[in-house]
Parts: sequence; structure tokens; C-alpha cells
Amino acid sequence: MNNNIRILKNKYTVNGYKDSLFTRNEAENAIRFHRSLPCYNETPLKSLSSTAEKYGVGAILVKDESTRFGLNAFKGLGGSYAIFRILCDYFGMDHETSVYEDFHNSIIRKQCENIVFVTATDGNHGKGVAWAASLFGCKSHVLMPKGSAESRKHAIENAGASSVLITELNYDKTVALAKKLAKENGWILVQDTSWEGYEETPRCIIEGYLTMAQEIIGQMGGRKPTHVFLQAGVGAMAGGITAYLMDVYKDDPPIITVAEPSTVACVYLSAEIADDKPHSIDGDPETIMAGLNCGTPCSITWPVLRDAVSFYCACEDCITERGMRAYALPENGDPAIVSGESGAVTYGLLLEILEDSELRKLWKIDENSAILLINTEGATDPVNYEKILGRGMINECKTRICT
Repeated sequence: MNNNIRILKNKYTVNGYKDSLFTRNEAENAIRFHRSLPCYNETPLKSLSSTAEKYGVGAILVKDESTRFGLNAFKGLGGSYAIFRILCDYFGMDHETSVYEDFHNSIIRKQCENIVFVTATDGNHGKGVAWAASLFGCKSHVLMPKGSAESRKHAIENAGASSVLITELNYDKTVALAKKLAKENGWILVQDTSWEGYEETPRCIIEGYLTMAQEIIGQMGGRKPTHVFLQAGVGAMAGGITAYLMDVYKDDPPIITVAEPSTVACVYLSAEIADDKPHSIDGDPETIMAGLNCGTPCSITWPVLRDAVSFYCACEDCITERGMRAYALPENGDPAIVSGESGAVTYGLLLEILEDSELRKLWKIDENSAILLINTEGATDPVNYEKILGRGMINECKTRICT
């Protein structure tokens, strides 16, 4: 068995999953709003046909979020939709009929100048919140855990944040600090994880992520994925997409796998303990997968991940490094994909599985398998990206952010 991956098969009955969270109805509301935003475009669903042929599978499809809104990651979908929903409630507007243009009203715009949002982030979520707040004319303060890359801090500043602070705290404690500052200053917390008493905003963030899934279904043209690999930090995106797929394919759901960094695999740990409850990773874990370095599962999506995921995998950093290199230097004829440390772990994991006959059998992968991945981010740490690819140091890339 591969020493770089810990594998846990779900002990629950996946086909018994029944829930009404994060369905096509929520996805339709989210994508209707996103289509009203400036610079909205569907991100591509790329086919790695040469790689699929090499490994004897039907298809390997990658939803490439590296260009979403010019933010280099999918997180702007959740941040923008949550802020939209918060502002709709604030101004007494119906979120099911309102669109972005409704906030161009001069009276509303003036009031938005006094609304302040705050969040904690490993990078991409904070960038999405800062960008979304600036779209509506609001202010935002972003906190980052210790060890965050300066390039990610600068990207958040460039996205429109009023301030960005790298703390001396781990991720969970940075979230607690953001919560404390919101209460003390009358700011609005926009956090992509949940806890008792704080669920509505995270729910809206997760609903925003469903735009990706809605696009994917349309782009697949009626073809069903047999296998889906999703990366997890707190598990908000993974849980939301899983619930959506279970709604769409309730009669024949795909085999869903969640991948996490081995040092901070809180979803894996929770599934391993198997007492139905989410469990946290203590201490200050380190991983190059900064966007997945989160110690506590999202309380909203944990039940989905507990009941509907087939496999949990805790992966060493070398697995995502392999995925990054394979995306960037593809098989002959396949499109090159720029994928950061948190975006490529699922591809690295998939390649390890495809090269191991026992793992292929465990996952039930064969010549008819249609495998879906989501590249959740581009090169959010450009220097480290080039280092991993073995190309040395380069100047930090400049990204045009949608405004």
C-alpha cells in the first residue's frame, strides 16, 4: 500500500444518504446571481484524454477554477454570494429576484460605504471576500494564520481589502479572532466554516460554490461522472458539491473521494473515530496545501461528508506536488493546467490510484470510468509553484482581477 496516502473507506451506507441540503434549486439561485456579475464566464471543463487513454479509463475531466473572476481560485463564488445575501437582508431585498445591478442605486451604494466585513483565511477565501466587498462598495478586513505567504497577503490587498494582517495564530484561532473583532467593532463576519449559532452565512457561501457544479453538469452534456475527487479543508466546498451530486444522481450516485493534507486531515479523523461527530486537529500543523490547512470540519457539511463520501484520503505533500507537475506538464495533446498546492492534491491522488492495480480495484475504476476533478486554484504562491515545478525563481505573476 502507498506510504504517502492513508485511505479510509466509509463505514456508513453511502446509498442511504438522504438530505435536502445544497440541491439544484439552491444552485440555480446562486448561478443566476453570479451571471449578473461583471466578468462572469463559465470556467472550462478540460478533458485529459491522452492521460485517460494511457491509464485505460473512459475520461478524466478537470473543472479548472484557476481563472474564476481573475481571482486565481473558486472562492469568489462563495464570498460574493454570501455578501449578496447579507446585503439583500440588510436592504430588505428578495435574493431570488435581485441581481448585482440592483445595488447600483446611489442611495444603496452610499449606505454600503459604512458596511464592514471581516474574515479569516488561508488565502483564497479572504481574497474572494475582499473582492466581493469592494464590488458592492463595502470595506473588508482580512486576517491570516501564521506562516501565510506574503504573495497571498498581497493578492488579498490587491483584491480590495481595507487591511490584511498575518497573525501569530493557527487557522482556527485566527477564525476566533475574526469573530471577536466582528463583535467588538460591529463588523459582519463572513466565514467559510460554521459552528453552533453561526450557520446562515456559511450556508450561503456553500450555496455559492454550487455554481461550479451547475456549470459542470451543463458542460458534461448528459454524461454522468462515475468518480469524483474533492479536496477538503473544513469541507465546505466538498460537502456542498457532494450534496448537490447526490441530489442530481440520487438513483446512481458517483463514488466520491475526499482528499486532505495528512498533517491536518480533520475530516479523515472524524470519519475514523466514527462517533457521528466532527473532530478537530490540535496544534499548529504544517503543509504546503495552505488552503486546506484547517483543523475543524464545517458543522453544516460534516453530516454530508460522513454519510455520502465513499473514501477519505490523507495525503502527504508529495502527492500534491506530483499533481501540480502532472497538470503543468501533461501527456501529449492534453491541455496544460496551472494548479496550486491546494488545487492539485486530487490529481496526484488519482494518478497514484491509477498506477496501483489493487487501488483501482478498490475504487472500481475501469475502462468505462468517467473521473471528475476540480482544480480549485492556480499558482497562488508563484515562487513556490515554480520551485515545485523545478524551474527556480520567477517574478510574481500579475493577475487581472474583475472589477
